[in-house]
Amino acid sequence: MGDPKKRRRKFETPRHPWRRDQLDAELKIVAKYGLRNKRELWRYRFMLSKIRRIARSLLGEKEKAKIESEYIQKLGRLSIMPVDATLDNVLDLDIEDLLERRLQTVAFRAGLAKSIHQARQMVSHGHIAVGGRVVSVPSYLVLRDEEPLVGYAAQSPLVKPDHPIKKTFEVKAASGKAEDMVEKEEDSS
Repeated sequence: MGDPKKRRRKFETPRHPWRRDQLDAELKIVAKYGLRNKRELWRYRFMLSKIRRIARSLLGEKEKAKIESEYIQKLGRLSIMPVDATLDNVLDLDIEDLLERRLQTVAFRAGLAKSIHQARQMVSHGHIAVGGRVVSVPSYLVLRDEEPLVGYAAQSPLVKPDHPIKKTFEVKAASGKAEDMVEKEEDSS
């Protein structure tokens, strides 16, 4: 069994680490989701393989129907899958389905930061809270019930409406809407 204090790797490296197409695909995902390094990506890939392995073990046996429904409910709480999903849907999961549930990505998609990298910085510095509780881990998986509760922390200076970051959001939003209006007018003429 081993010593419980012994740290174990929570990821697996690629079998062929120097394939050009694989390197390019990994770099695109790392940049899109603002990951610190490829090790974070590998950790989520390993997590996805464990999810699929459990689904494959439950696939053929009918007496495990209760365990199957509990497993799908768990994935539904994580908002990785819809609640009415089947095991075939679990096998169709992609790495991006897991990366969309990270606190860093949820904060960026909620409009709390202007870039995915700024969202990571805000989470790390303790400016983002989930349900009033400060979470400073960008890889925190946000549950479906917690998603509407993601916001700025109460003690954060970002709560103030006159904070410079919020002003840049307003300016960009206003300029973005104005640009859309100009493009629509050009398309119609």
